[in-house]
Amino acid sequence: MRPHISLRDLSKILFQITDMKIQIKYISCLLSFLACGLMFSHTATAQVPEKNQAIEAMLGQLSQDSIKANVRKLVSFGTRHSLSDTTSQTRGIGAARRWVLSRFQAYASDAGGRFETYLDPFLVEKGRRIPYDVLMKNVMGVLHGTNPDDNRIFIISGHLDSRVTDVMDSVSNAPGANDDASGVALVIELARVMSKYEFPSTIIFTAVQGEEQGLLGAAHLAKKLRSDSANVVAMFNNDMVGNTNASEIARNSNRRFRIFSETIPNYETEDMSRMRSYTGAENDSQSRQLARYIKTAGEKYVDDFEVTLNYRIDRYLRGGDHLPFTREGFTAVRFCEMNENYLHQHQDVRLEDGVQYGDLPQFVNYEYIYKIAGVNLSALAGLALAPYAPENAGIKVSLGNITQLTWEAPSKGPAPAGYYVLYRETFESHWSGKLYVEEKQAELPYSKDNYFFAVQSVDEEGNASLPVFPKPVR
Repeated sequence: MRPHISLRDLSKILFQITDMKIQIKYISCLLSFLACGLMFSHTATAQVPEKNQAIEAMLGQLSQDSIKANVRKLVSFGTRHSLSDTTSQTRGIGAARRWVLSRFQAYASDAGGRFETYLDPFLVEKGRRIPYDVLMKNVMGVLHGTNPDDNRIFIISGHLDSRVTDVMDSVSNAPGANDDASGVALVIELARVMSKYEFPSTIIFTAVQGEEQGLLGAAHLAKKLRSDSANVVAMFNNDMVGNTNASEIARNSNRRFRIFSETIPNYETEDMSRMRSYTGAENDSQSRQLARYIKTAGEKYVDDFEVTLNYRIDRYLRGGDHLPFTREGFTAVRFCEMNENYLHQHQDVRLEDGVQYGDLPQFVNYEYIYKIAGVNLSALAGLALAPYAPENAGIKVSLGNITQLTWEAPSKGPAPAGYYVLYRETFESHWSGKLYVEEKQAELPYSKDNYFFAVQSVDEEGNASLPVFPKPVR
């Protein structure tokens, strides 16, 4: 039931009991807050917790030393070029992928039969950057969900292969400590920690092959999942997450990293294009919603660390393993370091004029990978534990300054405890406000012409689904 006291009466009371000279400048802000509270008083009850204890426990088990050991072990294989040796036990891509598989298998023994591990082979025919037909293999660790009716899949990946200056040189040492042993080491570490826990949905941990030859392993996996009509909710691509020092401009920081996400979905239909144009949702693709979700979760759980939302799909002249997933219609983003050092990227290992070139382990910042691992885990675990997203979210289109939102409960999975209504002004890049409601509708004292909105399902532990951008309804 709404309170009977009016905002006018509240205003009179406030002016009577406070010193006007000191307090008057705060009245308008307070009244705005009270108006919002009054409007939501019929739906909002007890708040869900901001942090999940299970996620905090998982974060406490991440190990910087373990990540460092993983990177150095991957470097020890000399080269991990996709066309390198596959039979040696100590050198080449074959030895590297068997070692990653062995790590996954070690974790499977503690997962009660829920962690499935295998090599997924695929034949790549002769073509660009492939001089002959070659059998490549992705390393897969699939942590199956505990709810047989939950078909959601979440993917976290890094690419196993490495290269030097000549992308066709499969013989020279290509340590690939940062590109991308850093990402693979992070994936292995999350598999170690998260495989001990139960999630209703499925999480795939993978080290894909063939990235440097054309995103081949990721393309194989994305196409396979699409052909299986898999419900892939989100894909996290970790590629180069270990360098903090920028070449040329001498900038060094281990307190920020970037998430790249696409603007207009690669798979956009004409109907989707018309809706995007009508609503002004150019900055609200599903991948953008995922990027914002990661920023919110990461900065909540990882102290003194900024997640920078980079609103482009990737860097100039570069591309990553999230791209094949977006092309198949999946929601995917790339995690990448803030500063790049081109002396240590795609370089022959050499000392030239006193300058060391090459992607060597001494140039990797392991604390930095550890922090980015924490961001990955916070968001990945939160999504995998969360209820399904709300359905048929709508925003009433009518003249007026009150925004009315409606939605339906998810048709699958347990009923949410409630919902978060997110909002931001149209010029803002990230959600600036959040309100908790338990009904499947909300009224907000914010004009739909000046704000964007989204709705999330949330459970009693505070785990929230991806935000759903509402469509106009009459």
